[in-house]
Amino acid sequence: MTTVAAPPVRSLRPLAGVLAATAVSLTGTRVSAIALPWFVLATTGSATLTGLVAFAEMTPYVLVKALTGPLVDRLGPRVVSWTTDAVSAVAAGLVPLLHAQGLLPFWTLLVMVAVIGAMRGPGDLAKSVMVPEAADRARVPMERATGLSGVTERLASTIGPAVGGGLVALVGPLAGLAVNAGTFALGSLIIALALPPGMGRSAVPEAASSTVPVEPDQRDGGYWRMFREGFGFLRTEPLLLTVTVMVGITNLLDAGFSTVLLPVWARESGNGPAAIGLIGSVLGVTAVAGSLIAATLAHRLPRRTVFFVGFLLAGAPRYLVLALDAPMWAVVAVFAVGGFGSGFLNPILGAVLFERVPRHLLGRVHALSDSLAWAGIPLGGLLAGAAVALVGLIPSLLTAGILYFATTTLTGLRPEWREMDRQRGHGRAEAGEQVTDGAEGALEAARP
Repeated sequence: MTTVAAPPVRSLRPLAGVLAATAVSLTGTRVSAIALPWFVLATTGSATLTGLVAFAEMTPYVLVKALTGPLVDRLGPRVVSWTTDAVSAVAAGLVPLLHAQGLLPFWTLLVMVAVIGAMRGPGDLAKSVMVPEAADRARVPMERATGLSGVTERLASTIGPAVGGGLVALVGPLAGLAVNAGTFALGSLIIALALPPGMGRSAVPEAASSTVPVEPDQRDGGYWRMFREGFGFLRTEPLLLTVTVMVGITNLLDAGFSTVLLPVWARESGNGPAAIGLIGSVLGVTAVAGSLIAATLAHRLPRRTVFFVGFLLAGAPRYLVLALDAPMWAVVAVFAVGGFGSGFLNPILGAVLFERVPRHLLGRVHALSDSLAWAGIPLGGLLAGAAVALVGLIPSLLTAGILYFATTTLTGLRPEWREMDRQRGHGRAEAGEQVTDGAEGALEAARP
């Protein structure tokens, strides 16, 4: 049995470094999430083309992320993280540069966003995979580490929309795209230079060179063998599979909401991109509050109940309040409540994943589960754009809201969900290896 020993001295530097790089990269992504759809709407006037751009980014994100789990385990997440962020910075920087020179036809924009998506997938995966090691070094409980990660994500979701909405309203969408390039570059530097030496190495030691006893199934048996091992483990976990399917449906609906329905609502209502930034920031502030509570109290709360109540608050009401043409104060209030509920989701999802997955399989299983959960995101924008073109904004919002409510309530009746609390702290991860207390979540629901 392989033992992952805790370092002799507690250190918060690794956890702070990984969370800082994550915060920087996610903030730029949130800025781009407002700037890029608004840029396409402003230059083409087409909701369908806006959805196509989202499809071009998220399809390679999901596919490449699914396939790079073994590479992250083999090469080490640190190298994968800083190199992919560096490539993303170049691709993101080329968009405003080429447009300023009149050299950005629509097909070139699709290529650039596809490159960004392909690099973001393994980059996000690598940062998540490094957090359990950083949490081990910091000696923090599992739920607290996942809560801190949730706070980081939600802070990015607060600052990003505020910056993105302001930049788009005052300067234009190209400024937001330039900021995205800068944040990718900064995130790459943090991972490459700020983390302590030796962190983020390969999780698949060679039997000949390792001084630690290695189980046969931990040895590097080639890419496809490693991939099959991750897939085989995931198939034996009914709870993880059920979570993945449910989150996959909600992520599809969330993608259509954020990339098409919300921007079209902002344009048709006359509120403009500043309204997107406002409600996104309000949602982010309350989500930070929810994540802080999760970091402090999640290890004492019933996971299943909190999880489904959080989805009830964060899901369908957002669609319905926009469909009802409510006043702006009501829209802000609904998003505030939804943000608070969403702050509990990813900490719970991550804690469940890290309890049940052995550390040496983490990259592969995380990549597969996350990619399956995000598989519908590329279609979300396309379907939302087509729905708006066919039936209009209001029917599209109502239909999506009803589907969201059904998914997040009926799914909870399945028996697998009882395992969320029943095997708390005694998951499958302990069967494959002994780990120190501390890990961080990775199976993600798309942020509203």
